[in-house]
Amino acid sequence: MTLFQHMEHATGVPWMIWSSVVSALVLLGGGLLVRSRLAASSGGIVPDDGLSVRNGFEILTQMLAGLAEQNMGPHWRRYFPFIATLFFFILISNLLGLIPGLGGATTSPNVTWAWALISFAVHQYVGIKENGFGYIQHFIGPVWWLAPLYAPIELLSHLSRVFTLAVRLLANMSADHIVVGVWLALVPVVVPALFMGLGVLVAFLQAYVFAMLSMIYIGLAVAHDDSH
Repeated sequence: MTLFQHMEHATGVPWMIWSSVVSALVLLGGGLLVRSRLAASSGGIVPDDGLSVRNGFEILTQMLAGLAEQNMGPHWRRYFPFIATLFFFILISNLLGLIPGLGGATTSPNVTWAWALISFAVHQYVGIKENGFGYIQHFIGPVWWLAPLYAPIELLSHLSRVFTLAVRLLANMSADHIVVGVWLALVPVVVPALFMGLGVLVAFLQAYVFAMLSMIYIGLAVAHDDSH
């Protein structure tokens, strides 16, 4: 039983909420640390020596910013905070799941479906905000009499995005943590470390894929026009 499950038994609060709170606190703490370094006398211009939390956050943020600019159009800065928050929360949750005795919130369907629905709501909101009624109109097709055929196909296509985001993240992280747990039980030294190293790679990859797909969906919503 993990620490968060013990906390669930003690408090009645579901373990994935405890795990999510810890992930959010780690993200907040990292953000405050980076901000304090940027507010230093050097103005944050000089990077830290060696590997540090600030350098890690900056490298990942620059990577995300480059991808956002490529995929979300000229107004990418408006929606980048959402993408960055989504990426780092999922990454931290994934990494927490690799620590023996803890539990990553991304192995809970409640969390993965929640983030998938949030991502869906955001890119639909962006489409309406950037294009007005023209965005909604594309759900009913180019002419009104095609609506009965066109609307179900479009709705199914958009709703499948939620399924794709949620199930991919849940399945991959659950499988990865099960593999690491099995090897920890069978061979408690050396071999599990190899799988935990692979697990770190999977944690980054799954956070990256989720964020990238969300960026693509936002980019498609922004680029939409009445001709589609």
